[in-house]
Amino acid sequence: MLDIRNIAFTYRKEPVLRNVSFVVSPGETVSVVGANGAGKTTLLRILATLAVPDSGLVLSDGRNAFAHPVEYRRQLGYLPENVSLYDDMTVKEYLIYRARLKGEPFKRIRRRVGEASEMCRIADLMRRPIRWLSAGIKKRVALADALLLRPKVLLLDDFLAGLDTEMRDTAGEMLSEAAAFSSVIVTGHEIEDLSKWTTRFLVLRDGVISATIGASGVTPSALRDRVAAAIKGEAE
Repeated sequence: MLDIRNIAFTYRKEPVLRNVSFVVSPGETVSVVGANGAGKTTLLRILATLAVPDSGLVLSDGRNAFAHPVEYRRQLGYLPENVSLYDDMTVKEYLIYRARLKGEPFKRIRRRVGEASEMCRIADLMRRPIRWLSAGIKKRVALADALLLRPKVLLLDDFLAGLDTEMRDTAGEMLSEAAAFSSVIVTGHEIEDLSKWTTRFLVLRDGVISATIGASGVTPSALRDRVAAAIKGEAE
């Protein structure tokens, strides 16, 4: 379980996040949404321990992520908005390299790479040089990287950006599978697409979680309208 408590962050004396708190249980996929500049990327960078908050705690199974960063990062999968892959490598070479870099024992690397490539629908592309791949397939490779160690926490920043409808549907299927072993947090603007597989929406506005909107029993279009109104600060 990921427990975020009272996170505050200031940039150049301007508050970006103020007392942000929420919990994500195993098996949940939570979407953090908001206008551009609302602090979504900053929040994910803090949850990935790449930025240090002014105050607050990030607890994974009760352990402070910033007090035990090496242990925490080993059980973390993080996919930033912009990912740089190694174009000179094949997909297989890249994923093996990344698994080694993450400290996975050699005898388990082949299995880990195989599992991640199957989950991300790239098993038939393992010998393909990365430079030949489309932007959408590169994003799948980056997701396979994030999933290599079957992380307990999976953070995806603006994951659906730039994907066509078919690729978005496939992404939803992949993340539904990932939720079997991860607490998933994803940011984005594609509310109707996100609503098909997210558990709930957290609306980030003026540095705080201004609304929590459950996705159960609501049509994607109705949910889109509710979330869009909350982002604008309009009453339901």
